[in-house]
Amino acid sequence: MDRLTSFGNDPFDKPPCRGCSSYLVEPYIKCAECGPSPFLLCLQCFTRGYEYKKHQSDHKYEIMTSDFPVLEPGWTAQEEMALLEAVMDCGFGNWQDVAYQMRTKTKEECEGHYMKNFINNPLFASTLLNLRQMEDHLSRSADTAIPFKPTDDPPRPSFDSQLSRDMAGYMPARADFMEEFDNYAEWDLKDIDFVDDDSDILHALKVAVVDIYHSRLKERQRRKKIIRDHGLINLRKFQILERRYPKEVQDLYDVMRRFARVVGPIEHDKFIESHALEFELRREIHRLQEYRREGIQSFCGAKVYERVKRTREDERRKRNVLCDVLQYIHDARACQQWLHKQAAIDAGITPVVTTITTSGRRSAPPLNLTGLPGTEKLNEREKELCQVVRLVPGAYLEYKQALLNECRRQGGLRLAQARSLIKIDVNKTRKIYDFLIKEGYINKA
Repeated sequence: MDRLTSFGNDPFDKPPCRGCSSYLVEPYIKCAECGPSPFLLCLQCFTRGYEYKKHQSDHKYEIMTSDFPVLEPGWTAQEEMALLEAVMDCGFGNWQDVAYQMRTKTKEECEGHYMKNFINNPLFASTLLNLRQMEDHLSRSADTAIPFKPTDDPPRPSFDSQLSRDMAGYMPARADFMEEFDNYAEWDLKDIDFVDDDSDILHALKVAVVDIYHSRLKERQRRKKIIRDHGLINLRKFQILERRYPKEVQDLYDVMRRFARVVGPIEHDKFIESHALEFELRREIHRLQEYRREGIQSFCGAKVYERVKRTREDERRKRNVLCDVLQYIHDARACQQWLHKQAAIDAGITPVVTTITTSGRRSAPPLNLTGLPGTEKLNEREKELCQVVRLVPGAYLEYKQALLNECRRQGGLRLAQARSLIKIDVNKTRKIYDFLIKEGYINKA
């Protein structure tokens, strides 16, 4: 008869008794001869000599219990596991809640035992050193994910703060969200009570409701796992990482993001990186083909060609700027002054700045959106707005999303709230606010 440990405190984590199908409570019996699946019995069935198929009452057995000290006297193995689970649930340093969850130890006892045996233990320190050496060896020999290094005090953003909105309401200290998926799923269970006089149909209906609730809990855990594994908690940082790719890869990233749930984060990133490498190779092939068409046969000639090409593009850009000035500025004196200033700069002479008095204040010319990132995501009315208020499309899209999120959260939006969210010129903010109201994107509070 052997005395083994069982490291599961929750009886629902163990298979039920093979005799009476009740949940096992320590100590319980495990048959040493039946296998490979464990054959477990409660003490009542074991004392009755329960036999089933190949299992006989005279088989060798093991007593499964955790009621013995492991690290120091006064702390059983079951209490050790309860302490680790309480620290995992309540967070490191929250010793008051840890002691309340354990119920058998005080706050000081929990803190002292944890710091002595799990933080300052030299045996664990040497083990961690070996693990670090092993991780360094693996990082040099194979591609691995970037390790997550937890801090002693995880960030605790206050409710409705900018950091909390950026993290989608995620609370790192609790590894949970302020608003869960299907947040009101518990309402379906609040009035359910299993009584002995329930009919079979009513009992089956209540069990089905509980099963539905369990499926929702599993869906919550699945979504949390996807968000954590793929680093989607801070969406703004995720978008910054996306921008390092060329536009073709960014479009592919948007299309393939919906399939990230079926593969791991490393496999998904390798897939995107491989396509980024493909686009880079295609660009290099097109560049070499251009050299061949132009009759270039050496890399030295390619450098000269690139330098002359850049110079030609700069000259073309200057001519485009001059065309824009002549298109939007109808003041002949201002055009003449600008031409004299550019000629002086080209000749190496310091230009003389003269003030031209006009009868009125000229408005700034509309912004040219050609080639600006994000222009393709705007409709014609939004392009006209960005040209009038002289706002680049990327900034407009960011301001628009911020106002839409705030309006959706508050059920409406006032101009004062929009100005507090967007720190730009108040006149531009008012034009954007009026435009979104007119187009039906947001509602007035």
